[in-house]
Amino acid sequence: MADEQNTLVLNLDSGGDVVIKLRPDLAPQHVARIKELAQEGFYDGVVFHRVIDGFMAQGGDPTGSGMGGSDKPDLPAEFSREPHVRGVASMARSQNPNSANSQFFICFDDCRFLDGQYTVWGEVVEGMEHVDALPKGEPPREPGKIVKATLRD
Repeated sequence: MADEQNTLVLNLDSGGDVVIKLRPDLAPQHVARIKELAQEGFYDGVVFHRVIDGFMAQGGDPTGSGMGGSDKPDLPAEFSREPHVRGVASMARSQNPNSANSQFFICFDDCRFLDGQYTVWGEVVEGMEHVDALPKGEPPREPGKIVKATLRD
């Protein structure tokens, strides 16, 4: 049953898998969106368009510009007390707290200044070295990309 699939696997073009434990206990609507998009193949081929060393890697925009998203409605914020630390997956958004859609980021380091302002929806449990290896830049000259995003239990 799809509802029990709470692990997202991002196969990166660097040849490695990033395994993310989903956190529906923190952000049920955001986790449902990530699952829905992954099942539809939305993230397949999408690049990490903003990768800042010591901060985070951001992806999930099909245009690769940082300005795009899915055709689904934006999500209401599901902020929590969960700290933004190394390996945490959180939703990107505009100035509007209720504007998260498909873009997300994975923290390279302690990013506690983001706490309570962005929706945490998962944490990397395997393959963080593949996130670390993503080409850096805003945008990177040759951005790393998600070959395939899949769900598993």
